[in-house]
Amino acid sequence: MKILLAVDGSDYTKKMLAYLSTHEELFGVATNDYTILTVQPALPPRARAVVGKEVMDGYYAEEAEKIIAPVSKFLTRHGINAESCWKVGPAGETIAQFADDGKFDLVIMGSHGHGALGNLVMGSVATRVLASGKVPVLLVR
Repeated sequence: MKILLAVDGSDYTKKMLAYLSTHEELFGVATNDYTILTVQPALPPRARAVVGKEVMDGYYAEEAEKIIAPVSKFLTRHGINAESCWKVGPAGETIAQFADDGKFDLVIMGSHGHGALGNLVMGSVATRVLASGKVPVLLVR
């Protein structure tokens, strides 16, 4: 199975990784290919005009690496070698599009679990992934 791990570096990412590592019967290394994805929010276009494309790209890469490195290290300790990738844009839609384009079988992500009222006020990355994508999503709270 081709599995996409959508991570943001939060405690909910840690819970998702803990769940993954304790359910080897479902997510074993032998039968699955893993890809780690983190999505960076786009900075205002005016910032790019001021500092330039190279500086912006460097900033995005550094921020993504801060999130991906500990996740990759955790997975390696558990015998999982995963590819990693980062994108820039609105998180929910970007994750869903990446999963669809990459023909993933499953997206696994942690959820903050704000509930229906919280989603109305703040929005939810998980809700947007579910609404925008065609790939099944496993949410871990």
